This record gives sequence, C-alpha cells and structure tokens, in this order.
Amino acid sequence: MTHEPIIRAETPQDRQAIYDLTRDAFAPMAFSDGSEPDIINQLRADGELTLSLVADADGIIGHVAFSPAKISQAQGAWYGLGPISVRADKQRQGIGTKLVHTGLEMLRNMGAAGCVLTGNPDVYQPMGFKNDHALTYSGLNPRFILYYTFDGSIPKGEINFAEALEEEHP
Repeated sequence: MTHEPIIRAETPQDRQAIYDLTRDAFAPMAFSDGSEPDIINQLRADGELTLSLVADADGIIGHVAFSPAKISQAQGAWYGLGPISVRADKQRQGIGTKLVHTGLEMLRNMGAAGCVLTGNPDVYQPMGFKNDHALTYSGLNPRFILYYTFDGSIPKGEINFAEALEEEHP
C-alpha cells in the first residue's frame, strides 16, 4: 500500500514520468488528440510553465500544469490550468483535487488574480471553479469555460492561453 501522495514541484528527473503519465491518462479520452504531453514540454521550453506540480507516492501518480493566460477585459495576473493527469488506478481518490488546490494556493501567494480553464464543469465546479458565461475562448461552448477568482471579481472577455495551449474549436 502506498502512502498519502506528496504534492511538490517537478524536478528535471520527473520529466519523463510526467510525459508518460500524461500520455497514458489522455489516451482513452475521446476529446484528446494525444498532444497533451507535448504541450507540457512546449510550455516548459517556452518558459511558460509557471507551476508544474506532481503527486508523488512511490512514483509520479499525478501532475498539473499552470501557465499564464490573458483575459481581454480582466485585470491582474491570470493563469490557465492544464493539462492535469492522474494515473488511471489512482483516479477518483482526490489526488487531482489536491493538485489543483495546492496550485491555486501557490498562485494566490504569487499575487495572481485567478485561474481559468476549459473542461468539464462536473469535474471542476466541485473544486470551486465557476462559470457565468462571461468568458469566451475560440468558439468553445461557454459551458466548458470556468474560472477561479481570488478576490471575488468576475472575469469577462476572451481568454488567450499560452501559445502551447492554443487550439481552435469548430
């Protein structure tokens, strides 16, 4: 039996494990094109991987990335969440939530205004993310655009994620 995972910043020695974990976690997802592990490497190469946290329990079992994001009508420093991965046999045990909350607290301590993401509201709303349909992103259904604010402000406008994360939605 493994111990409770430790959430910590990635080290260079973790990079291949993060790549493999992300590849394996997204492989069965219908919405994935398989680019997620390369996105993390590109964020790192571009100097835009603001936070890269791992859940370590006798090996890397979870990972989350945070990178800068701009919102056209919002003030302050905003960050995008993603990709996030948890090893298949460790999912639904709160590891992803712990990774997200640790990252959000670190962003808050850095003076961030908040965090935005595109994803399933059923997954992210229980973590405290909100959706009031005031944010837009590349034609995506606004239902899948969520935010977490540290000062209670409601961000409005078009999101521009780090270049490695930018994608088109029909």
